[in-house]
Amino acid sequence: TPKASTMLIGALREAFPDTPIHVHTHDTAGAAVASMLAAAEAGADIVDCAVDSMSGMTSQPSMGAIVASTKGTPLETGMSLSALEVLNEYWEGVRAFYQPFESGQLTGSSDVYLNEIPGGQYTNLLFQSKQLGLTGRFSEVKKAYKEANLILGDIPKVTPSSKVVGDLAQFMVAQGLSSEEVVAQAESLSLPSSVIDYFQGGLGVPPGGFPEPMRTNTLKGRSLPDGRASYDGRPGAELKDYNLEEAGKLLRDAYGCRISEQDVLSYAMYPQVFKDYSDHKILYGDMGKLPTNIFLNPMKVGEEVLLELDYGRSFFVRLASIGEVDASGARQIVFEVNGERWFIKTTDDKALEDAGGGTRRPKASPAEPGNVGAPMPGVVVDVRVAIGDQVKEGDVIFALSAMKMEVIIKAPRDGKLGSITVNEGDSVEGDDLLANIVWRVQRLSPAIQRLSSAIQRLSSAIRLSEEDLALDLDLDLDLDLALALTMTLALALALALALAL
Repeated sequence: TPKASTMLIGALREAFPDTPIHVHTHDTAGAAVASMLAAAEAGADIVDCAVDSMSGMTSQPSMGAIVASTKGTPLETGMSLSALEVLNEYWEGVRAFYQPFESGQLTGSSDVYLNEIPGGQYTNLLFQSKQLGLTGRFSEVKKAYKEANLILGDIPKVTPSSKVVGDLAQFMVAQGLSSEEVVAQAESLSLPSSVIDYFQGGLGVPPGGFPEPMRTNTLKGRSLPDGRASYDGRPGAELKDYNLEEAGKLLRDAYGCRISEQDVLSYAMYPQVFKDYSDHKILYGDMGKLPTNIFLNPMKVGEEVLLELDYGRSFFVRLASIGEVDASGARQIVFEVNGERWFIKTTDDKALEDAGGGTRRPKASPAEPGNVGAPMPGVVVDVRVAIGDQVKEGDVIFALSAMKMEVIIKAPRDGKLGSITVNEGDSVEGDDLLANIVWRVQRLSPAIQRLSSAIQRLSSAIRLSEEDLALDLDLDLDLDLALALTMTLALALALALALAL
């Protein structure tokens, strides 16, 4: 609140008259402009704000409002509202591109003065509660947040300590637990791992110490990997030195030689995020050339976009049609690239889930020598064949990105692609069926077998004398007629075999 800002910043300025004071806040409750003005008047050197089109609610207070409010006062910023308007218009257009990521929050929420949810966590918590099946129960989550904070010791709530409070709050709502029940049953409850790590000292020791008996109950039967009940002192002091050279070698082995120092640092800080990004780049290529609005919002049929991939290399891409989902869950997408039609087949996982079939695939059977299975879990990055293609044993037919490396999958035998069950971009599990290769010469049907048998009989008969031939077939045939009949049957057999393939 403005009064709290005056008290806090005034006390800090009195105690540290020469130290720069920088104040940061969120406008969740709607009072942040007044609070920042009060902080500035109390002696703050810097207050955070956001350009108008990006401000308000869980963002920072309005820059334009602060500039206008200080005009003509000793705190005047010297900034021009007219100049800010140009920035507002630009960022308003940019924000529209990211509409799919808006939280859905339409107004401020003054209840943060009661539950103390940080502005930086508020919208994340709203999204997470929906993902956990707590849609429509966010008011309960907010009340539980206040209780969870007290259970944990009324701690300063910043990343990552605020996540611990949020995890416990959502756990309480999902399980229908009161704060008293959480404390009493902590030993037997399947508490979130972040809560257990907190009581083990993974974030250090909170200012007021760990609350009892919650900590003792939580640690019963739970220990660190080395057998200790909790960390001694600051947990970061026990971390081993990070081997950047080893990390760089690991990344180069997995993703090639074009790994920069920035990539290594990214991996060191956020390993899973970097892996996901690199895998996405392997599968889809560099998305940097794709316009932001197309990347975030799927194209509609008939929509056209200009892609400038390099100097002098521009392509007009138009989405011509989206086919219906077939029995395998795939759709055929038709694009026009500079007027030329491109046909792309892709799996619609959502359609499979909506149909109740999920995305589980059939498994390759060892009893079927033509089955081609995935050797390990991964993502299909290349499909080099189509149904009906003839292949030879050892031909490369798929490429799979698995375990951070590309795996080549070859045809196990000669034959024809009878079926392909995956498309580029599909995720597969180990032994999932990718394709089936049928024999080049399939098992003869009964009719073809009868033709073959007749040819063999006539061929044998031709080698007999004319008298023996008549007796063998019980027909008054001469040798020339038998030979002609044999050739006719042979042609019929060849045609039948061709049709069978």
